[in-house]
Amino acid sequence: MSRTGVKQRARVGIARLRHLIAGLLALVTAVTASACTTGDDRPSIVVTTNILGDVTREIVGDEADVTVLMKPNADPHSFGLSAVQAAELEQADLVVCNGLGLEENVLRHVDAARESGVATFAAGEAADPLTFQAADDGGPEGEKGQPDPHFWTDPDRMRKVTGLIADQVIEHVDGVESGTIRANADRYAKQLTGLTTWMEKSFGRVPADKRALVTNHHVFGYLADRFGFEVIGAVIPSGTTLASPSSSDLRSLTEAMKRAGVRTVFADSSQPKRLAEVLRTEMGGGVRVVELYSESLTAKGEGAGTYLRMMHANTTAMVTGLTGD
Repeated sequence: MSRTGVKQRARVGIARLRHLIAGLLALVTAVTASACTTGDDRPSIVVTTNILGDVTREIVGDEADVTVLMKPNADPHSFGLSAVQAAELEQADLVVCNGLGLEENVLRHVDAARESGVATFAAGEAADPLTFQAADDGGPEGEKGQPDPHFWTDPDRMRKVTGLIADQVIEHVDGVESGTIRANADRYAKQLTGLTTWMEKSFGRVPADKRALVTNHHVFGYLADRFGFEVIGAVIPSGTTLASPSSSDLRSLTEAMKRAGVRTVFADSSQPKRLAEVLRTEMGGGVRVVELYSESLTAKGEGAGTYLRMMHANTTAMVTGLTGD
């Protein structure tokens, strides 16, 4: 082929390449414009824990995008955020968190979002929080008088929080239909009322002399207060899983268990059971370890994919563990 022919083919190839690039740029522009008009304009709610995330989604429905930061089966005391997740907090219309120190590695990011002008709602602070009791009364060592963040183990408090989250969404999230939000919240509140009734009936099968709880760490104070149980103690003598027990802590707990005649320990399914199983050695065998979903939901279909399923599963496991049924 002559040099002239080569040049002509090169010019044609360049022209086609320019045409292709122009087409791609037009496509990118169209897609970007579509995203800006259909996705980016949707209101955004960010929730720290997956338990509150499930409840918030029930309330919000399709009215806004709800992003949950905590993954299934995670520990709320220890999970952290990526840089992208931290940025999402500061771009949200509303941030819903548990508060009361639960999300120990995340609350500073919530504070930063609040300082930047984002509306935030700490559900635990609005749920009439209880305080931890003295260690001698079965409470966590060194945390007497501190607020207990685990309010969700009482479905009545969760019902109150449901209405308050709806109020926050209506007040701070532009573009949502307030009537739909309120109707969703009312519907879910009725389900929570039914949950309380069912739990009362279920726990009624546990005799008074067996209503004593020993857990992996102090997490069921609200449930005990609501349904008439006594918290004997915890393997980890703290309201957080980040603490660790000493040999004297375990000795004190085993002595309390022997006095109360307790042979069942309830351990969080997201935490290793090694510490609870140590009690089997301390107690000379015969201690039963029962798993509960206390601080995190599971993935869908794995036993506790929603708050309602978690509470049903825990209630059933507790009744069985304490009665031997």
